[in-house]
Amino acid sequence: MPINLSKGQKISLSKEAPNLKVALIGLGWDTKQYDGGADFDLDASVFLLDASGKCAHDTDFVFYNNLSSNGVTHSGDNRTGEGEGDDEAITIEFDKVPQSVDRIAVTVTIYDAPARGQNFGQVQNAYVRLLDVDSGTELLRYDLGEDYSTETAIVFAEIYRYNGEWKFSAVGSGFNGGLEALCKKYGLDV
Repeated sequence: MPINLSKGQKISLSKEAPNLKVALIGLGWDTKQYDGGADFDLDASVFLLDASGKCAHDTDFVFYNNLSSNGVTHSGDNRTGEGEGDDEAITIEFDKVPQSVDRIAVTVTIYDAPARGQNFGQVQNAYVRLLDVDSGTELLRYDLGEDYSTETAIVFAEIYRYNGEWKFSAVGSGFNGGLEALCKKYGLDV
């Protein structure tokens, strides 16, 4: 039975799953009734952050055009979000994440949101879950229950180091400005 987290809640992965070597971060969502004429394309992205909270290199940004870096691998772009289960997934091999990486920010943005008149207020049933790849066990889950009525980007969760342990934080923080706003926040030129 997975641990269900609330916004702001943190949990030690090192204590809950001491043998965790490879994690799968599954992200899912559904769109509400939407009749805007354009497809609704949500994209998962991961930012590998140093102690300053910034990406040290462009390669520390894992997304649909850079699918793998430093032990983090993106499953690829799902352009429709159709079907059951995870819409996009990220794999983290903890022993391959460089010591210089303090935090891994797991985000979702809406592709071309302003031009399509889309925002997270038109999204429902959004979640992030973490599974132990070796055992196939779902360890934790965070369902984003809020209505993000104007936001076009959300930091779903962060996985971070603290006193030699890996921890998971259910963030649920919304931003306007989509992927560009997140890139600027995390120190990348766009």
